[in-house]
Amino acid sequence: MNNPIDSDFLNQEYFNVAQLRSDTWHKLKTAAIELKGNKRTEEQRAATKEKITNCFKTLKLIEQYWAFPGIEHIHELSSMYKREEYAHLSNVLNNTLRNLASESYRSSNKLMVKESDGIHKMKEEDTEDGVKRNYFETLFVDDLNSDEQVELKDNLKEIRSASDNFAFEVVVTRSFQDSLIALLFNRNIQAVVVRYGLKYKSKNTLSIIKPFINGLQNLAVDAESDMDFGPILGQIIKKFRPELDIYYVTDTSLPNIKDATLDVFNRIFYRTEDLQEIYLSIQHGIKERFNTPFFSALVDYSQKPTGVFHAMPISRGNSVFKSRWIKDFGDFYGRNLFLAETSATTGGLDSLLQPTGPLKKAQEMAARTYGARQTFFVTNGTSTANKIVVQAVVQPGDLVLIDRDCHKSHHYGLVLSGAFPVYLDSYPVQEYSMYGAVPLEHILEKLEVLKAAGRLDKARMLLLTNCTFDGIVYNVQMVMEAVLAIKPDMIFLWDEAWFAFAGFSPIYKQRTAMYTAEHLYQKYQSKKYRTEYANAEDRTGMPDPDKVKIRVYATQSTHKTLSSFRQGSMVHIWDEDFRRRTEESFLEAYKTHTSTSPNYQILGSLDVGRRQVQFEGYEMVEKSVENAMILRSKIHTHPKLQKYFDVLTVSNFIPSKYRKSGISEYFNSKTGWVRMDKAWTNDEFVLDPTKINLYIGRTGVDGDTFKNKYLMDQFGIQINKTSRNTVLFMTNIGTTRSSVAYLIRVLLRIADQLDDNSKSFNKEEIALQNRKIHSLTNECPPLPDFSHFHYSFQALPGVPGGNLREAYFMSYDETNCEYLSLTKCDKALKEKREIVSASFVIPYPPGFPILVPGQVLSPEILEFFMKLDVKEIHGFKPEMGLRIFSDKVLNRHKTRTTAMMSPSAKV
Repeated sequence: MNNPIDSDFLNQEYFNVAQLRSDTWHKLKTAAIELKGNKRTEEQRAATKEKITNCFKTLKLIEQYWAFPGIEHIHELSSMYKREEYAHLSNVLNNTLRNLASESYRSSNKLMVKESDGIHKMKEEDTEDGVKRNYFETLFVDDLNSDEQVELKDNLKEIRSASDNFAFEVVVTRSFQDSLIALLFNRNIQAVVVRYGLKYKSKNTLSIIKPFINGLQNLAVDAESDMDFGPILGQIIKKFRPELDIYYVTDTSLPNIKDATLDVFNRIFYRTEDLQEIYLSIQHGIKERFNTPFFSALVDYSQKPTGVFHAMPISRGNSVFKSRWIKDFGDFYGRNLFLAETSATTGGLDSLLQPTGPLKKAQEMAARTYGARQTFFVTNGTSTANKIVVQAVVQPGDLVLIDRDCHKSHHYGLVLSGAFPVYLDSYPVQEYSMYGAVPLEHILEKLEVLKAAGRLDKARMLLLTNCTFDGIVYNVQMVMEAVLAIKPDMIFLWDEAWFAFAGFSPIYKQRTAMYTAEHLYQKYQSKKYRTEYANAEDRTGMPDPDKVKIRVYATQSTHKTLSSFRQGSMVHIWDEDFRRRTEESFLEAYKTHTSTSPNYQILGSLDVGRRQVQFEGYEMVEKSVENAMILRSKIHTHPKLQKYFDVLTVSNFIPSKYRKSGISEYFNSKTGWVRMDKAWTNDEFVLDPTKINLYIGRTGVDGDTFKNKYLMDQFGIQINKTSRNTVLFMTNIGTTRSSVAYLIRVLLRIADQLDDNSKSFNKEEIALQNRKIHSLTNECPPLPDFSHFHYSFQALPGVPGGNLREAYFMSYDETNCEYLSLTKCDKALKEKREIVSASFVIPYPPGFPILVPGQVLSPEILEFFMKLDVKEIHGFKPEMGLRIFSDKVLNRHKTRTTAMMSPSAKV
């Protein structure tokens, strides 16, 4: 086996090649300015020239993978330098840096044109309607020399037309390895043209970029000199950057082209065909992806003159802009919002409950983008999406293995469906008052218990949150393979509310539901796996390929991490039995929970959000991670911030036994950046770096107070989640470098305030502050596991699974319930009384039920409850106490349950 790039695991100064590239350009500019001046000694000039030489060496390698400014421009700059045209060099560098920093070349009609002085410059091109065209770059993979590359680019420029919707420049790579590097580095690439006879190995010296290409080691292939690597490259691109359009140019006759090759490429050309056909195909492919069926239909509808004789006075803004009293409402939102407000499903629009037109096409395009077989838009949040899926695929009496600390909508979904939850416990992160995720060994233990009790056939679904609010990410493939080996028809629901962006990063993608579903389906269908299974002496952990079914659902809060209006969510489905077994029940559940008057603005935003991630998802997710890493490193290394704050990292959240890679942090002040790739490929759990938990225990301020009094009230910093001694920051595709810089500045100002406060404390205040710090750093309440359901609510005595629905509705009769203060609960437990919750009890934070209806209150849960210092607890009234079932109703219900379960009872 040969790796695409031979590279060891390295640490380095820069997080990614974009930082190295930007820094090198700025160093070159600074050195050119220094060289232009006359007030420098010979020794200083020699040092500056050495710096320039090193910069050119780096850029001559890096710029091969970009069209702008591109390798030709580097050669031109180098020639200026050799001719000692230092002033000219400085001026040209200044213009180049301005275009790079502002990225103006990506949003104008300027393209690289060689001027009469021999220098490539950005020049405005005419368009038919004067509208700025979107810019992208196309990768041509072919073994062309320098003159042939220039000829290709010139020929393509001659084909350009003023009527083109998009403008692109060309990047040429000459090998399989260089092509992968270009796709990894260059976020502008939107199309790839691969020519037959591709060579494998790069001729470049890659030592400069070695630290940034470790992830390509996972794309290993069997390299032989006589192989055609074109089809192999196409297959890798479909996994690595599936959003790209790929074209293949070959001499092979059609009958000799393999079906797999035909499936990979958008279109196959022959060398004799005109270059214009390739150009037009590239333009057409971009246009197809740019299309937003429903949003465009909504825009068209809003521009039509219509007479409104239906149920919405606000439609067209008639009831708003003619008003004397609410005109400010219209002025704030603008006319377009009201022009697009309608209850119509005709006239070019569509029905969400039974789509046949633009909504149907928009959802189909979303499915392809997210790697699903089917995708459904949801306009009232992932809370509803979760309930739709649960109600669709499980029936009353089915068992659902579910992490206890999941979102409350899943618990309510089980109430609605009548399925019995088998609660799974996450490992605790007690020092920071958080839970991690459910270890695989715990899931398998529950399955074995159910198997031993003869209840495995009732286990229908495994429901897990990936990733968690705090950024713990499962190894999805590891979990699914192990579970399917025991229960080959298990249905998986992965709650990816905070993970919608993950499908657009090669590193993140491997831990998503849809990617894993497709991967495992292909794996179990392959001859290779069937042979391995047939020959295996020990088949532990190996699903039977003749029995296994891939049935996977994912719910995503698009609005949380991608571009969508609030409550915009999606359900993605990869279920090979969907059409045969689940489609009708899913559509019924979908209609049950979906409004007959869905918000068209949300639907339009979901459609546009899909377009964005197809073109910009890879780039924006990479920038989001980069911003997160910068924030982590700045807090980690700043002396003033170190006094009060810590950024919690991998080892703080994930015990070492779940980290085979040995990676404990992403950044170390002594050794620099640590690459994520190894951990994300192998470890049971990893930490999403865009979830940044800031430990504030040493401030003496609890998380809720820090959030409101300091961050929001003083500086307008918005966050969502806190614990007793942490606050959670998140970077997303909307986070900018300036917002990261502002947050760092805010934390510095808070540190100054804390310093000033401590200097003004008297003796008593110092003692009080020390007690607060001690409490936040050393007295975190114990995190309890799920106890058990009361006997009368157990599906089968002594076997996991509880009748949540029955307990929930039993509490509707107030005569079945009573209230007990926490002090009295403590006394009752010591007297061996069983106390059974009649309600969901959900403190914020942590935001999940610590008690559910029918659950027995344990001493550990009560201790946690009594030590909570949060203000918001749903399902609990401090003045009345805990709502519980009375002993009388429990005894009566227990007697009835025992009678129903006796051997003589009628079934």
